Amino acid sequence: MKQLIKGNEAIVKSAILAGCRAFYGYPITPASEIAEAAALYLPRAGGVFLQAESEVAAINMLYGAAAAGVRALTASSGPGISLMQEGISYLAGAELPCVIADIMRGGPGLGNIAPEQGDYNQVVKGGGHGNYRTLVLAPDSVQEMADLTRLAFDLADEYRNPVVVLADGYTGQMMEPVEFPAAAMLPRRPAWAVDGTAATRRNLITSIYLEPDQLEAHVRKLETKYRRAEQQAVRFESHRTEDAEIVLVGYGIVARILKAVVEQARAQGLAVGLLRPITLYPFPAAELRRLSRQALAFLVVEMSTGQMVEDVRLALEGRRPVEFYGRCGGNVPSAEEILRWVRERADHYWPAFAPEEMADA
Repeated sequence: MKQLIKGNEAIVKSAILAGCRAFYGYPITPASEIAEAAALYLPRAGGVFLQAESEVAAINMLYGAAAAGVRALTASSGPGISLMQEGISYLAGAELPCVIADIMRGGPGLGNIAPEQGDYNQVVKGGGHGNYRTLVLAPDSVQEMADLTRLAFDLADEYRNPVVVLADGYTGQMMEPVEFPAAAMLPRRPAWAVDGTAATRRNLITSIYLEPDQLEAHVRKLETKYRRAEQQAVRFESHRTEDAEIVLVGYGIVARILKAVVEQARAQGLAVGLLRPITLYPFPAAELRRLSRQALAFLVVEMSTGQMVEDVRLALEGRRPVEFYGRCGGNVPSAEEILRWVRERADHYWPAFAPEEMADA
């Protein structure tokens, strides 16, 4: 049975169904409904909701719950995620699974509360200190806000690592029908956890390794885990890329707009397709390289001044041109303006992309 629900609330309901029993956070627009829904639903499920005094406190509470083997969640937006970066590094260093939702707003600084995608570098590249990564999932619908939250908890446990659900304020605030699983999951307490019992007395959760060789060995272990994720955890959606000469690349709400652009461009005779990264880390670099065998150009669209575009360029290694179109400050690009830009770029790469009627003219 489907429910008409906000994206932010869908995260919480899906988290509880996935076995999450702890939420620690501090409200911030446009993510505040996550804390509100957690306060409402988690106690009913036998879980814990605590509004921390700050985002710094919240991420360290998450560390404690994760160390005890509890599936735990926090949520914030850009300024709050900035404050959490040290704690995220500690979580990754201690190999503690947890889920963090970042509902992006305009920045830098206080910016505004409108949707943006300017947190990409901070989240995907690891905004804290040291050699670590977070796995990052980017939903494009309210249904995916639910589905990818559930997946995030599974990936967090599989890789013993923080996982971020990265969405913009548009996706967090909009309402769509969502179908939830009929049954809740009740995960077992992991054997490595420290829960105050005699059985776990010898377990140790730490990220400090005072000897350089020990720390290097630990970092290499983390690196091996991230390489495994890059081979096994990549997810993406392809839309009409089979014969595409121009491939649009976008994630989140932008990808939904790009699907409309693809259909309109096809109607005008342009062979356009879309690649939507669902995992921003690990990034679908191999799929981009595969598409470069047929596509002649890649056009990246973001609600930022250009962040993911750098990963597209790195993935393609100069094989094909990569161009960028961005809006920021909370402005969402329309399908019409993107289509005009696509037509301009098609003209630039003349005559490869020119529709037959234009060539005749």
